[in-house]
Amino acid sequence: MQHKCKVTVIDKKLFPELQVKYLADPASGVCPFYEVGQEFVFERYGGKDDFWREGNGTQCAEAWDCISRYIYTALQGGAVMRGWTNDERLMIACCNDGTRPVVFRIERIDYKAVYCSAVGNESAEKNFASALSEYNAVRKTAFDRDRGFAEIILDKALSDADILAAAKRCGIAVTKID
Repeated sequence: MQHKCKVTVIDKKLFPELQVKYLADPASGVCPFYEVGQEFVFERYGGKDDFWREGNGTQCAEAWDCISRYIYTALQGGAVMRGWTNDERLMIACCNDGTRPVVFRIERIDYKAVYCSAVGNESAEKNFASALSEYNAVRKTAFDRDRGFAEIILDKALSDADILAAAKRCGIAVTKID
């Protein structure tokens, strides 16, 4: 099984009374770096490694300092916050700017990379995705044609045997499952 981490900006706060009292520019306002609704997906598989160098420049250094440990944990398949949130794949965190914090939703996305003959054949991709959707464990199937595999994004565990059975029903050859 492989893992990605999706980070979503869910809120931006402002404490103007603290900015007036403590900042050199008392009218700094809300964080200019992020916008509510922005999403960032981090991955470390198939030749990609989006984690290093503060998300390749997509993150503010102060925010990165606060959220990178959760991203790293998710990318390794660990519990992002066991016992704290109602789903161990999820964490709500914020940056450490006390006058204008940004609130993030950090989610581990579990998936299997399936190297198969369906990749690049639109009809076969559609049939394979349909066969996999019959399993209640599959959230989505996406095909990465550039890297040559199907991503089966999971809500819960799905065995390799089930994936192979779905592929066989569609006449698809599977060479590797990661």
